[in-house]
Amino acid sequence: MKIAVDAMGGDHAPAAIVEGAVLALRDYADIEELILVGDEARVRAEFARHRREDDRVVFHHASQVVDMADAASEAVRRKRDSSISRCAELAKEGRVQAIVSAGHTGAAVAACTLRLRTLEGIERPGIACVLPTEQSSFVLIDAGANTATSATHLLHYAIMGSLYSRDVLGYANPRVGLMSVGEEDQKGNALTKEAFKLLERSNLNFSGNVEGHDVFAGNVEVIVCDGFTGNVVLKTAESLASALFHWAKTEIKRNPLRIAGALLAQGAFKAIRRKTDYAEYGGAPLLGINGTCIIGHGVSSPRAVRNCIRVAREAINQHLSTHIVEEVRRNHERIASA
Repeated sequence: MKIAVDAMGGDHAPAAIVEGAVLALRDYADIEELILVGDEARVRAEFARHRREDDRVVFHHASQVVDMADAASEAVRRKRDSSISRCAELAKEGRVQAIVSAGHTGAAVAACTLRLRTLEGIERPGIACVLPTEQSSFVLIDAGANTATSATHLLHYAIMGSLYSRDVLGYANPRVGLMSVGEEDQKGNALTKEAFKLLERSNLNFSGNVEGHDVFAGNVEVIVCDGFTGNVVLKTAESLASALFHWAKTEIKRNPLRIAGALLAQGAFKAIRRKTDYAEYGGAPLLGINGTCIIGHGVSSPRAVRNCIRVAREAINQHLSTHIVEEVRRNHERIASA
């Protein structure tokens, strides 16, 4: 398999991106070619620091970088030689099977949508983010690709999230929940009420509405929402997890007995830290495009980048795009007949 990596995307690019690529090359022998896209001189210099020779690495020059302050669609139009635009071009030309970027999320979504287009039957792509529960994990979709959505878009997110949960996470029959302000079907706004009716008539394992307090309860394997809501949920969860560890550390240090107790519970703290560590999960796939794009966290560490590349490998191996087209067609036929 061949994967393009946006070497200039992310807060710690290109150093963290290149180091993550080196880790992936070490761990995954099935990667035939890893194309590092960006300022070639800088990227080569970073790669040379690792004193590693690998003929699977290819350097592809891009003279521009999309800054976080850039408007997504405008940046893609103005900066045609940006690293993320060049990654999308490589995918469009068939030179790579997947793209990995920890840069500007909006630019990655815009570049992939414009260059690769969406799959047949899909109107808007969605970001599928894997989050933990006490016993397992679930898919939150959309986690920020589109803030303006329709009920049909939410149906498509549900189909794509269900397939990702089944094919990649391994759930045989994923339960799907619709994010709303109450469990009853009459609760919510016009968007969620209309989406509820579509999901009810689909062939998905639809469990009904879920509320904010259900998010990490493990009652469903897929939670569907618009990108605005999903991104708020995601960033609030990340912030809360970080704050809780900071508060716990502060309180433990106040008392010697607490410190002793914390040492005894050190294994439990480490296990929870791993469960809530974004780097363990790698990136989130942008589902619904005619290709594979994995979007990483802006502050991605080398380990996170390595895991983004792992997620790209998994998505390639599962042929998700073919399954999505088939399921969308099947569900539209079922809903139309109902």
